[in-house]
Amino acid sequence: MSWSIEIDADTCIGSGMCAGVAPDHFELVDGYSCAKKATVEPTDEVVDAAESCPVEAILVKDAETGAAIAPEK
Repeated sequence: MSWSIEIDADTCIGSGMCAGVAPDHFELVDGYSCAKKATVEPTDEVVDAAESCPVEAILVKDAETGAAIAPEK
């Protein structure tokens, strides 16, 4: 199983919460969030980063099924 990480660049405000929570998976580039890899192994850090985003700009999905993993609706 793997997860895909999508970041809505139009929504991102560059708070850096994701990079602070999951520095192995996110970084700020030109003041906005960027996933270090588009597809990752499932990990709580990625879910925590998506949940901590103040504007819900990060979407984590099951790479095979497309089912949303985080943030919770």
